[in-house]
Amino acid sequence: MSNRRPPGIAVARLRCAAAAIAVATATPAAAARPLRRQRAFLPVPVPVPGAARLRRIPPLRAAAAAMSSSARAEHEAGAWYAVPGLSLRDHLFAVPLDHSSPDSGAAITVFAREVVAAGKEDAALPYLLYLQGGPGFESPRPMEPGGWLKKACEDYRVVLLDQRGTGLSTPLTPSSLSQITSPAKQVEYLKHFRADNIVKDAEFIRLRLVPDAKPWTVLGQSYGGFCAVTYLSFAPEGLKSVLLTGGLPPLGEPCTAQTVYRACFKQVQQQNEKYYKRYPQDIQVVHDAVRYLSESEGGGVVLPSGGRLTPKMLQCLGLSGLGSGGGFERLHYLLERVWDPVLVPGAKKSISYYFLKEFEMWLGFDQNPLYALLHESIYCQGSSSKWSAEKVRGEYESLFDPIKATEEGRPVYFTGEMVFPCMFDEIHALRDLKEAAHLLAEKEDWPPLYDVSKLNNNKVPVAAAVYYEDMYVNFNIAKETASQIAGIRLWVTNEYMHSGIRDGGPHVFEHLMGLLNGKKPLF
Repeated sequence: MSNRRPPGIAVARLRCAAAAIAVATATPAAAARPLRRQRAFLPVPVPVPGAARLRRIPPLRAAAAAMSSSARAEHEAGAWYAVPGLSLRDHLFAVPLDHSSPDSGAAITVFAREVVAAGKEDAALPYLLYLQGGPGFESPRPMEPGGWLKKACEDYRVVLLDQRGTGLSTPLTPSSLSQITSPAKQVEYLKHFRADNIVKDAEFIRLRLVPDAKPWTVLGQSYGGFCAVTYLSFAPEGLKSVLLTGGLPPLGEPCTAQTVYRACFKQVQQQNEKYYKRYPQDIQVVHDAVRYLSESEGGGVVLPSGGRLTPKMLQCLGLSGLGSGGGFERLHYLLERVWDPVLVPGAKKSISYYFLKEFEMWLGFDQNPLYALLHESIYCQGSSSKWSAEKVRGEYESLFDPIKATEEGRPVYFTGEMVFPCMFDEIHALRDLKEAAHLLAEKEDWPPLYDVSKLNNNKVPVAAAVYYEDMYVNFNIAKETASQIAGIRLWVTNEYMHSGIRDGGPHVFEHLMGLLNGKKPLF
């Protein structure tokens, strides 16, 4: 589940994804692009009082290569450098690929960026770990103090973790995964990139980064919240407190995916109804697009990357357009640009290159395939997902069949946070991963992600923002999970959608902290 980013860039990074959560003050275009490396603005690293001695390394252009050596250190830290109003320091950790077999020799690099307010490099501040939405999306790239990050940096030393397989943490991309030529071996590798190992990475980092290995506070957005609940289940000793924003996972069944998608399809239907009530003119726009695509050779048109846009793929725009703040508006403005203008009388009508390119950038799977590959597995413990979203969609096909809706003059409903098998046919970057995706969908021996008995006896202070109209994390499922976590304090609101931490970061962060520190009384 991501917190999806604005269109025109590789989207959401929801945990869903989050589409991820860009720092609120960055401009949409700037927030979308990875921050280019800057020179460290201090010639030597400033030590953190009481922290373990760190080996100084140059900025990570060279360090990343050095970390590929078998002789690399467990932890290496770069020099401090600056963006306006913030000081940052980069950390690289050599962690086992499989924490249950640390002596196997297989290791990966995990990257974390330490962030403090400018001038606080040497301050004795408590640590806050931020876990990004996803699965499969890197942490935000700060460009200036703003949003929740500015508020957090008033009192904390923030650690932005690129979860394994993302960003600078041994990124798994279509090109890097192509080095593993067997689909079965790809699955054996990919199985280590879920929340259980993300939490073990976090503990590995805490023990080496935090002075005296003290517990830290964790802020988990969307899928990052799922990871935080895994943390509460298996390593609560590492936690001082936990903040969750749209991130309470379903508990109980060996695989909760079908339960999740049934609830989500109902919410997606409501979001579609609200969207078309706001933009009724788009009903005809989408009808025309569906008709054009279905009548094209092969049932679709070729995308700039070599993939194919079909009516069913067109519906996937709902993943980013229906569930986050400003999503309705961005979707509407995108649909304004579906068609090329007629420059020559009698010219054949065609979908514009602009729209096709933007469509690909909305989905963003070409850069972050983990979202598609592992999305359903985040709901699995000892059971397979068997393409649950596709199965549940079949139960709602009378509502979500785009061609039938067009023929009957009904609005074509967009889909939500769901991954379908057709994506591995129609998205060019995913085609070589199709066999691995099918094997992952059938995989049954997924290890546990949660321990309900531990959660029932939880002692860690937890505060959670639960969004009443959340399209990605169903409200009723979130409430049920909250009832299983002892001592949790809930803030239920319809002021924000799933992207609340991005859209109202200072307010959300301050409100949750108030629940933990007593400023928001129970009654």
